[in-house]
Amino acid sequence: MSDERDRDRDRDHRFSEGQGFSEEYEDFTLDPPELKVDPTKVDPVDSRAITDMLDQRNVGSDEVDTEDLMEVGLSYMQINRFEDATVTFERAARFAEDNSLDEQEAWVNKGVAHAELEEYDEAIGAYREALRIDDDSEHAASAETNLAYALWEFGESEEALEHAERAVEIDPRFPQAWYNRGFFLLERGLAEDAVNAFDNALRLGMRNAGLLEEKARALEELGEYEEAEEVQEQADELREDAEQRLVEEYGN
Repeated sequence: MSDERDRDRDRDHRFSEGQGFSEEYEDFTLDPPELKVDPTKVDPVDSRAITDMLDQRNVGSDEVDTEDLMEVGLSYMQINRFEDATVTFERAARFAEDNSLDEQEAWVNKGVAHAELEEYDEAIGAYREALRIDDDSEHAASAETNLAYALWEFGESEEALEHAERAVEIDPRFPQAWYNRGFFLLERGLAEDAVNAFDNALRLGMRNAGLLEEKARALEELGEYEEAEEVQEQADELREDAEQRLVEEYGN
């Protein structure tokens, strides 16, 4: 199992990378409107200006605003202070109304922060707590998708597929869930089912180099070499375009 996982890590692309949220997913954003400082315009030497501001907002008070805590946690995520984010999201969960959507969202976000730290055991616990609150809410599909990822990283690949399947059942219009389902199916040698899952993700608006690369890999396993080559070319073009945009953005 360890050799197989090492090979997976050597690939340029792995599936959800711990977050499982598309760019359009409104319930999890790394750009909270209340953050008054644009991190991309702050001198890295003076990045403490952001973190000091966040620490001030995160100090205890008699009246705790759960939404503010969530925004602080998301802001910590934005500047890669994931340990602080886990603490902040846990505080948000503790101060939120018991078994509310706010509490559930805080637990999901806490799991994401732990996953960024590769603390998959803690991430699994956070996602399970979120699902304990409600396994069929607007946040449940994201919890299931991220739980699947964390379980896979933790070596529980069979259970990971079960949760990926569950995510699709909860929200069949969540492209990331279809992508992850396709990844797990492909890992189990079910290439045809994987292609169908990847196609669903594409139809739902998810289009990136990683997804196309996985689809190309599945097509190769089916012996569809010509189509696989075409899809891989599309993936290469998307990756080149993304790299060019980065060069242009940071080269100016």
